Amino acid sequence: MRCEIQSPLAETAAGATAEAVLRACVHCGMCNATCPTYTLTGDELDGPRGRIYLMKQALEGEPVGRLTQIHLDRCLSCRACETTCPSGVEYHRLYDVARAEVAERVRRPWPERATRAAIRFLGLRPWLVRPAFLLRDLVRANPRRNVKSTARAEARRMSILKGCIQSAAAPSFNAATTRVLASVGIGLAPTVGTGCCGALSFHTGDEAGGRAIARRNIDAWSADLDAGAQAIVVNASGCAAFIRDYGDVFADDPVYREAAKRIEGAVRDPIEILTEAPPKPVRAPRRPRIAVHDPCTLRNGLRLEGAVAMLLRRLGYDPQAVADSHLCCGSAGAYSVLQPKFAMELRARKLTALEANAPETIYTGNIGCWLHLGGATKTPVRHWIEAVEEVV
Repeated sequence: MRCEIQSPLAETAAGATAEAVLRACVHCGMCNATCPTYTLTGDELDGPRGRIYLMKQALEGEPVGRLTQIHLDRCLSCRACETTCPSGVEYHRLYDVARAEVAERVRRPWPERATRAAIRFLGLRPWLVRPAFLLRDLVRANPRRNVKSTARAEARRMSILKGCIQSAAAPSFNAATTRVLASVGIGLAPTVGTGCCGALSFHTGDEAGGRAIARRNIDAWSADLDAGAQAIVVNASGCAAFIRDYGDVFADDPVYREAAKRIEGAVRDPIEILTEAPPKPVRAPRRPRIAVHDPCTLRNGLRLEGAVAMLLRRLGYDPQAVADSHLCCGSAGAYSVLQPKFAMELRARKLTALEANAPETIYTGNIGCWLHLGGATKTPVRHWIEAVEEVV
C-alpha cells in the first residue's frame, strides 16, 4: 500500500512505524475473517482492512471526523487479524499511532470524555473500587494451600506486577502465583514504586499519563533488575502485552528508549516460566473437566496460544475443546464499558463456546476477561494459576 505520512508525524519513529505497517498491507482482506467486530456487523469499516484505509487517510492528512473515530473505537485491539495476515502486517502498532492522531483532530462528545476520565480515575485508585467488587461478590474466596518454599527459592528472585484493577478485584491471583512459583524455586515480590502498567490511561486517551506511569515503572524495574531480579512476572496478560510494547511507546524518547526495550524483554507471563520449569503435581484435580480461555493478549499479543491448556493437561486436568477460540470475549480492557453492545454480544458467543462441553470450571489468564466472563455465567471462572496451585 502506497503511503505518505504527513509532517510532523513523518519525522518521528511512530510515523516511520505507521508507514512501514501501511506499506506491508496488500488489501487482501483475509484479516476480516478473524475480526470479531466484522463478524458482528459485516461492515467493511468494522474490519481491519476498512480501518486501515481510515487510518491511512488520517495519517496522510485528509479530513477525519466522527465516523472515523467511531469505527476505530469499535476495534478491540485483539490482534486476531495479525495471526491470519499473510503479509505480516502489525496492525496494533499502526492502530496505536493512528488512534492518537485521530483523537488530536476529533473532539469527543463530553459524555465520552467523562466516561474515559472516570475509568482512569477509578482504575488508578483501586482502593476506591474494591468495595464495589466485594458488594458484587466478584472477589471470590479461593482455597489457599501453603506451598512450601524450597531452598532454591532464595537462589532465583523475580519481580511481580501488583497491578491496578487486579489488586482490587483479585489480589488472590498474585498470592497464588507467588506460592506456585515458590514451589519451583522462585521467590516473587513486587518492586517498590510500581503498580499500574499504564495501559489503562494510554488506551483511554491519556497517552501522556500512560507514559508517565510507564516511566515510573521503568525506573523502578531497572533498579530491581540491576539488583539481581531475573525477570518481571505479570499474570495479567493484558498488562504483559502492553509492557512488551514499551519499546514502541518510548520509540521517540531518547532518555527512555533503551531502558524501555530492556523492560519489555524482561517481562514473563507465569506460563512461560512454568513451561520451562513445570511443577510436580502431588494430588489430582478435584474438578478436572475444564475449559481454558486464552485471552487475546495471551494468544495474539504474547503468542502463547495453547500453552495453558497444555500445562494443565500435564497436571491431570481435562481441557475441553472450545470452538472459535480465536474470537475475543469482548472484555478488551475498558472496551466492555465503552462499547457495551458489542462487548455483550461477544461475551454471549464466547460463553456459549466455553460451556458447550459442560466444563466444571472455566480458566482464563487476564483480569479483564475474568471479570467480564464471570459476571454472566454460573460456571466458576478462575485464573489458571489457581488450577496449578490446587494440585502442587
